[in-house]
Amino acid sequence: MEMFLTGCLAFLASLAVTGWVVRMGGSEPGRIADTDFSGPQKFHQRAVPRIGGLGIAAGLWLAAGAMWLQNPKALGTPALLLLACGLPAFLAGLAEDVTKQVSPAQRLLFTAASASLAMFVLNNGITRTAVPGLDALMVYTPFAAVLTVFAVVGVANSINLIDGFNGLASTCVAIMLLGLAVVAWRVGDSLVLSLALAGVGAVFGFLVWNFPRGLVFLGDGGAYFLGFYLAQLALLLLARNPTVSPLFPLMLVIYPVFETVFSMYRRKLLRGRPIGQPDGAHLHSLIYRRFMRSGFANLDAGERTLRNSMTSPFLWALSAMSVVPAVMFWDSTGWLCIGIVVFGCSYITLYWRIVRFRGSRRTLLRH
Repeated sequence: MEMFLTGCLAFLASLAVTGWVVRMGGSEPGRIADTDFSGPQKFHQRAVPRIGGLGIAAGLWLAAGAMWLQNPKALGTPALLLLACGLPAFLAGLAEDVTKQVSPAQRLLFTAASASLAMFVLNNGITRTAVPGLDALMVYTPFAAVLTVFAVVGVANSINLIDGFNGLASTCVAIMLLGLAVVAWRVGDSLVLSLALAGVGAVFGFLVWNFPRGLVFLGDGGAYFLGFYLAQLALLLLARNPTVSPLFPLMLVIYPVFETVFSMYRRKLLRGRPIGQPDGAHLHSLIYRRFMRSGFANLDAGERTLRNSMTSPFLWALSAMSVVPAVMFWDSTGWLCIGIVVFGCSYITLYWRIVRFRGSRRTLLRH
């Protein structure tokens, strides 16, 4: 019961702080609102605050405080240390949200610093992978450390990459956290279960304002922090519970991770562009253009925002397609490996079918 109360506290704190951000955005839009309506990944029609990550962070800090009151040693101290380790990633993203002057490379560097801190403070590193030949290298601390940092940064960056529509990235993270919570409950890990439920509560508090009305955005601070938080909980579960397959975390986050890898392939090899250059050819962008923009010019701003938001449920379903089998086969490396392959094939098939829908492959190369 205490775990659910912790989640409720995180929800209420996130709801209140995000509401304050929305109010600030209405009174002082020049400081915290996104007023850039151009670019391949811009779909909003008015200035919107993009520091919604503040509410999520506030909810998690309050939840961690409650966990400390319940059990300082087993719950509170690890929770507070984890959030403290995530500050570099969160603050770097938040600085970009406010100043627009923090480069992607700098944000990734600060996220790597957060991952390194967590590995040092919480001893939260990858020790097994279930990949033939790779596990033999995990006994070498430098190699394991580099792999851990790379994995955490990769997940954080992937959450930021899919943050294109109201409720998309945040709800996908909530679905993944729920999957983590179920497996943590199955193995009796109260720490990961409490942190996962707190994360779900904090995200839902943000979603009240974000979906479907789009009154506030997650921003880089929120996206990088949620990605870091999700990755760290998955690593904690793996490190604390040897019965959990090392492929469970990968299956859990395969949608945003595969989207990132596929985007790098598409940009570099198909289009000959830098892999870090934003474009409008992500899967969520194509779904929006193919299925949601019909009659778009005749819609008012509110209807356009709603059309934007209705893109997200398609991707929630895609995320659930990886989370459900991950939860079902959390202790079976073989089935999880099959699930990862099936998801990758399904994603590519879906992507190219959408590209060819009412157009040709040349449509992709023009975006």
